[in-house]
Amino acid sequence: MTEEVLLSTAYFPPAEYFSLIAKSRRVIIERCENYHRQTYRNRCIIMGANGSLPLIVPVLRGSFHKTPISGLEIDGSKRWREQHLGSITSAYAAAPFFEYYYDLIRDVITRQYSFLFDLNTAALGAVCDALGLGVQIDYTDKFEPEGSLVNDYRYSITPKRQSEIAGYSDIPYTQVFGERHGFTPGMSIIDLLLNNGPGTRALLLRSLDADNC
Repeated sequence: MTEEVLLSTAYFPPAEYFSLIAKSRRVIIERCENYHRQTYRNRCIIMGANGSLPLIVPVLRGSFHKTPISGLEIDGSKRWREQHLGSITSAYAAAPFFEYYYDLIRDVITRQYSFLFDLNTAALGAVCDALGLGVQIDYTDKFEPEGSLVNDYRYSITPKRQSEIAGYSDIPYTQVFGERHGFTPGMSIIDLLLNNGPGTRALLLRSLDADNC
């Protein structure tokens, strides 16, 4: 068990993000950094009939470099909520635990949050509650440069490359379209939760064991 980890804010991020949470007593979420494009901060990836499908929360483009992530606004002119829910339903209606957890996901997405950080905070809390992860969650009050803190994973979990977390590996599980595409790692926690239900927490813990036993 790790005493604490530092993570970026994220929108229904992949299993490795929640594996770190499941193995920690305290999680600190970065809220003072500037926005980073093309990361899990405003997107997640699900598995659809045609393969991996990114779901992106549109943000107002303004001046990214001068706005802390906690002040980044969602672009309310886009119909992204309907698109995300439609894609999730199409992808996972046949998943064994869809009916158990879809309402949780829908309730987070349909709330009218103005700021990305608030949306992500709600998603994090909802998933932790569903998984029974009673971890303490706190937030930064100032920005610390990368590498200056222990257990800093703010920039280690990214859709651009495979996991850089020591001891982590994706354990294969049954996915809705697994027979068509084979097991696809790196999917959103949505994929893991709707396919594994109450078994998700145990899988997360095993994923961060060195021997995965």
